[in-house]
Amino acid sequence: MKIFQKLFVAFGFIALASTLFAQETQVENQKEQSKSESSVEDEYLSDVDGLVILSMVSADDYETKLEAMQMLELAVDNGNTSPDIMNALNQLAGAGITTQSRMNGRLTNNFPDLRRRACLTLGKIKTEESKDFLKEIVLAENEPMVITAAVNSLGEVGINTNDDVINTISFANRRNQILNPTSSLASEVIDCYEKLADSTENKRVIIDSLTQIASDYHYNRTVRAKAYKLLKKLSESGSSSKEEK
Repeated sequence: MKIFQKLFVAFGFIALASTLFAQETQVENQKEQSKSESSVEDEYLSDVDGLVILSMVSADDYETKLEAMQMLELAVDNGNTSPDIMNALNQLAGAGITTQSRMNGRLTNNFPDLRRRACLTLGKIKTEESKDFLKEIVLAENEPMVITAAVNSLGEVGINTNDDVINTISFANRRNQILNPTSSLASEVIDCYEKLADSTENKRVIIDSLTQIASDYHYNRTVRAKAYKLLKKLSESGSSSKEEK
């Protein structure tokens, strides 16, 4: 009798354990399904967000573009760099420069502050696409504060394929040095040179540009000293490399 009682109790424990295991498995499956559904929903919402922002960027009025810029900053900070988001950023960074809307001959979409913010946001996306568009802005832009933001972002992206970024920045800085020398832009150019120096094959481009900045009294003393400092650093680095060889 005792044996039957023990067997009954044992079977009871087995049945209870099986029930608990089945319930836990069901809960886990429900969680996985919920995650999968959430993931699909998030992806769908991201796509919708991108389309909405892209539509807003196309508007000519400042308020709508500003709202779109704020949404773009949030999207990128949350890791959304979908094609629609990139397209919207590119359009906003070039609004009034690479893409122009006019009414009665007057430019209606020229908002440098929004272009500046778009360029800074592009700097958070470290891709060839982002780099290439920032290069285009550096060459096409006429507002020093926007060029400064684009140069800053090129340094943040950190891609310098075959010295393409260094050559672009050197050319743009020389052009602005002649037409409209701006200390804040020159300072950012120096910072970018320092970030990309190790990936630059022809450092002569950097050295020549820094020498031009250091000897140009249109720039303030701090900027000229900064250029001299980087020149000295590059010179010492070059000497060390020759000694090692």
